[in-house]
Amino acid sequence: MSTDQIRVNAEELRAFVATVFEKLGVPSKDAFTTADSLIKADLRGIESHGTSRLPRYVYRVENKLINTSPRIKIVRESPSTMLVDGDNGLGQIVGVWTMDRCIEKARSTGICMATVKNSNHFGIAAYYSMRALKHNMIGISLTNSQPLVAPTFGKQRTIGTNPISVSVPAGREKPFVLDMATSIVPLGTISVHAKLKQPINENWAVNKDGAPTTNPEEAEKEGALMPLGGPRITGGHKGYGLSTVVDIVSGVLSGASFAVTVGSPFEHTISNIGHFFAAIDIQAFRPLDEFKSDMDELIRTLKNSPKAAGQNRIYIHGEIEFEMEKNRIEHGIPVHEAFAKDLIDVGKKLGVDTRFLEKKEKK
Repeated sequence: MSTDQIRVNAEELRAFVATVFEKLGVPSKDAFTTADSLIKADLRGIESHGTSRLPRYVYRVENKLINTSPRIKIVRESPSTMLVDGDNGLGQIVGVWTMDRCIEKARSTGICMATVKNSNHFGIAAYYSMRALKHNMIGISLTNSQPLVAPTFGKQRTIGTNPISVSVPAGREKPFVLDMATSIVPLGTISVHAKLKQPINENWAVNKDGAPTTNPEEAEKEGALMPLGGPRITGGHKGYGLSTVVDIVSGVLSGASFAVTVGSPFEHTISNIGHFFAAIDIQAFRPLDEFKSDMDELIRTLKNSPKAAGQNRIYIHGEIEFEMEKNRIEHGIPVHEAFAKDLIDVGKKLGVDTRFLEKKEKK
């Protein structure tokens, strides 16, 4: 498989994606929000959830599997809780709508938690948890997803990669931003190895019989991913437990689908994905400046701790992504030629200008 890439300006790519969604009937504001989420993923180096997914979004919208003009509503609420019905809207629109209302409620109650049903794939989880940062709040974002992971001692794809994101403001230091799946690797990593005919680590996936496999095609076609930690002996039961917790608060608590009932975005079916969001107002617990000062001390303690042999730096969650985002804003987002072709095909199909993708030099 070719490794040729082009560099694409983030603003041009965002405008292109937003126009694509508008051509599909998505209102302008919602189109920009959805595009911004995908570009944010590319900027932060999480390409598996970025613009490479655009053709799949186009397919689902064109086939009426996603509602482009959802009537999102609160089904039940208390001063500090909400149950939201996303009306099968784009996950990004449902997620932003819900998280922003969590933040509003947390201003008066100190904390707000929300569950969501009838939604779709919402991109990177950090896109929502990070919205709390500018309000000096802690943000939490979880979502369930299509079944790809086998439970510990199991062999069938039963539960999702179910990500967890927590964002925490600091003072002089960069915010702490955790954004992690509860599987050991994403399915996309297996797919890349399959295309390159390269073996995978034996702790990444199991075959159809539930035995660890190094054959990526075997894992991709009939097997399942392992939970974070791999097999039981290396702590895979912990990742399995975390994934189940995400499914409980996102799916079971909201009344959305869960486990094997979650619809795959790659199949001709309604997803009914569930999300969980929370916003915590730090000042409801202690003075903000004291909290931020202690966060700075915690971060510096971790970063300045003794390094392992051959290592010269310890990172805080989100730090690598912040640095990558800065670099990609300045120098462009690297887009593999094959993905660029997919975007060009989408643009030409919908009558959106793709010249900015066609005239780039390989880098």
